[in-house]
Amino acid sequence: MAAGAGVAAAAAAAVANAVKASGAIVQVEPEDFLKIIARAKDSLVVTAEGGFFKTKYQYLTSYKGLDFYCESTELLQIPAGTELIPAGKIWIPSM
Repeated sequence: MAAGAGVAAAAAAAVANAVKASGAIVQVEPEDFLKIIARAKDSLVVTAEGGFFKTKYQYLTSYKGLDFYCESTELLQIPAGTELIPAGKIWIPSM
């Protein structure tokens, strides 16, 4: 039983360290994400597909020093001129 508690504590510490390393990530709704990238000049968006039973589209961008993330069940209409970087996976640490 004590070994299980040690593993859980180590996992929690790993997540905390991942959050510290990546900084603050703000999860927003798809509509708000589109508003953010529309405001950004020369915006860059990392995209990925995920999901188990249903496809989820994931998006990540940085704006004014914060990282913004959203998931959508539909492809977002990203504005023309936005640089898109496809990724195999976007992993967001959970607390």
